[in-house]
Amino acid sequence: MTHRSRLLLPVSFAVLSFCAAAQTASAPPPPAAAQALYPLIAQSSKSIEQKVIDWRRDIHQHPELGNQEKRTAALVAAHLKKLGFEVREGVAVTGVVATLKGGKPGPVVALRADMDALPVKEQVDVPFASKVRAVWDGKEVDVMHACGHDGHVAILMGVAEVLASMKDRLPGTVKLLFQPAEEKLPNGEIGGSRRMLTEGAFDAPKPDVVFGLHLSSGANTGTIGYKAGPITAGSDAFKVDVKGRQTHGSQPWSGVDPIVLASQIVLGFQTIESRQVNVTREPSVLSVGTFNAGTRYNIIPDEVKMSGTLRTYDEGMRQFIMKRMGETASLIAQSGGGSAHVHFEADGYAATVNDPVLTEKMAPSLRRVPGAKPEVIQKSTGGEDFSFFAQAAPGMFVFVGATPVGQDASKAEPNHSPRFLMDEASLLVGVRTLSHLTVDYMAMARK
Repeated sequence: MTHRSRLLLPVSFAVLSFCAAAQTASAPPPPAAAQALYPLIAQSSKSIEQKVIDWRRDIHQHPELGNQEKRTAALVAAHLKKLGFEVREGVAVTGVVATLKGGKPGPVVALRADMDALPVKEQVDVPFASKVRAVWDGKEVDVMHACGHDGHVAILMGVAEVLASMKDRLPGTVKLLFQPAEEKLPNGEIGGSRRMLTEGAFDAPKPDVVFGLHLSSGANTGTIGYKAGPITAGSDAFKVDVKGRQTHGSQPWSGVDPIVLASQIVLGFQTIESRQVNVTREPSVLSVGTFNAGTRYNIIPDEVKMSGTLRTYDEGMRQFIMKRMGETASLIAQSGGGSAHVHFEADGYAATVNDPVLTEKMAPSLRRVPGAKPEVIQKSTGGEDFSFFAQAAPGMFVFVGATPVGQDASKAEPNHSPRFLMDEASLLVGVRTLSHLTVDYMAMARK
């Protein structure tokens, strides 16, 4: 996940209790075809729990950056072929798409796991800690699974085994999407889910729905966080080039000071947020993260380069803010005799929007997961390219807590931290969550 914020921000307990009570009262019983498979899911998932943990540890010890996930993809493909899946490799460079047709007719359910690690040096003292280094954007970096993607892969490998064990009784088709490069690629290169879709990941057969999950240290193990509508933000990276005219620091009137202009532009951007955006519609975040200028204390430089991120949940608001950023930067720079240009990278992510009808329909399934406690959560400012899969088919994305029960999840090291530590008991919850969503949707679609 592309983020640095806490992922699970629960609404008040009173609201959660009311929502849970209302949903429990109105939820219809599951179809008999699904109920008959619940014991199989419980038994099969428990029997392979250690195997899932071992996969996760192996992948954690051998992390791979975006579009470099060759070892991980080979491990996945070999496992799926043994289970009888029809496997397509090399989708979007290293992605794997696998299909299993059940013994009974029914809908096509897609399930997604992202495979890539991050350029982070691990600081967790575990026997399977990463010592891997790789080249990223022309530089050698340390590599770590600091966002739980190793767990996502292991979970979906486990789900594949659970569903394959009941293939003859499965009322539909399963399509598994093992995706590279969720954490983006250098230099704005388009990859991940968008490239998988371009290369036919949703073709023959086309999914009727798509489900995904994300492990989060922001909640305790057993918690499944969900909500209808936007659940993660659109994530856009931008760069700003401010041009002035270099001169001696003792006589700024002889040139154009781009540092002053760029500073005013930063404040102008925040005025867009505080005075021009209708905050009653959806929240948004606009942050400048880098500000680079000059080489010496007494020289006013020719230019300033800045970069930052824009997070939004509404496409109209996103386009409005982008437009106003360009106008604000240009006009402020012109007012001081300089120029400025705002460039948005082409690899931005749309907001992940859970289909409201699908979410309402599937919320009861989350309550049937053994040992799980579903909660309606607030939206996250993190970004996720699951969003593009959820644009191509009705989608539902959930967060699975990964901090041990009894520990304060609000104080746990966040995803993307070099000290991110996953409770491996959360893996079983993940396997059961995706398995229940799959069989319940299939059975309900056939009623």
